[in-house]
Amino acid sequence: MPSSVLNVSVDCADPYRLCQFWSAVTGKPVPEEDQPGDDECGIHLDGGIDLLFQRVPEPKTVKNRLHVCLRPDVPRDEEVSRLLGLGATLVDDLRKPDGTGWAVLADPEGNEFCVLRSAAERAATS
Repeated sequence: MPSSVLNVSVDCADPYRLCQFWSAVTGKPVPEEDQPGDDECGIHLDGGIDLLFQRVPEPKTVKNRLHVCLRPDVPRDEEVSRLLGLGATLVDDLRKPDGTGWAVLADPEGNEFCVLRSAAERAATS
């Protein structure tokens, strides 16, 4: 019998702060039981998978070996602007003049993630 993914865990210095950032990214609420100072906090994503943030003593030092790719409901560039306003930073801009490509961002603790084109943008350039 195959296994199911229960959660994706992210090591971090401040789980509650990072959980708040990702809550704003995904539009999913931080559970009431999660509080500042907790050693782990998480949000429930669609499909029954949780995004869990857990406190570790060491800082992030190298590129992620695993990362999240986001497909926004709005145009990619609009979403990139929104995420930058939430505290993300632009790591690598791989967007192309023809509208294809993606942007690599980092959350407030430096964890990389990608913002892809929306479904409508993909359909328009297929």
